[in-house]
Amino acid sequence: MVEELLINKKIVDFLDELASDSPAPGGGSAACIAGAMGASLGSMVARLTIGKKGYEEVEDFFKEKLKKTEELRKDLTNLVDKDANAFTGVIEAFKMPKETEEQKAARSAKILEEYKKAAEVPMLTCKKCREVIDLLVEMGTKGNKNALSDIAVGALCALTGLRSAAHNVEINLGYIKTKDAEYADKMYKELEELLEGIEEKVNKLDDDVRATF
Repeated sequence: MVEELLINKKIVDFLDELASDSPAPGGGSAACIAGAMGASLGSMVARLTIGKKGYEEVEDFFKEKLKKTEELRKDLTNLVDKDANAFTGVIEAFKMPKETEEQKAARSAKILEEYKKAAEVPMLTCKKCREVIDLLVEMGTKGNKNALSDIAVGALCALTGLRSAAHNVEINLGYIKTKDAEYADKMYKELEELLEGIEEKVNKLDDDVRATF
């Protein structure tokens, strides 16, 4: 269990902890931050567009998008610590007694339950990162021309968050599928849908942005 909230740390202190031999925070928390950075860049572009001369026609559009990117930024920021603590339950479950058959059964059930919880947190990160990407693709090159590179950077950050969080889902599903194949198959399918065509969307946005330079 991470005692001090990671999101309250200075960047250098967080990176020191990320580089340490502690298993948490790890790639999952880093994925959340990547996604949050993507949402933040979307918010920045929206704010640099709203109220600016020449962008009156898209002002309401960007006001709507700003509300959504800010919601996603908050959600992904809150997931940083949730992910860091997600595997704690699995570790504790493995410590349960296993001397009797009854204890073994209870321990096994608890381990599976905690693995599912550990998989669901990064799955939520995947969903939020996908939402960020979809929003940034909608914003496209409609915003302030001086900040369009930030739309592309934001989408690339969110793609990193999505693909990274997917690894954390899959590593937990590796155990789950041996105990509950139906649950695992459902999660694999959901993950596949989130990843389907996403790199192409981001690459297209990246190309569109580059074409404006």
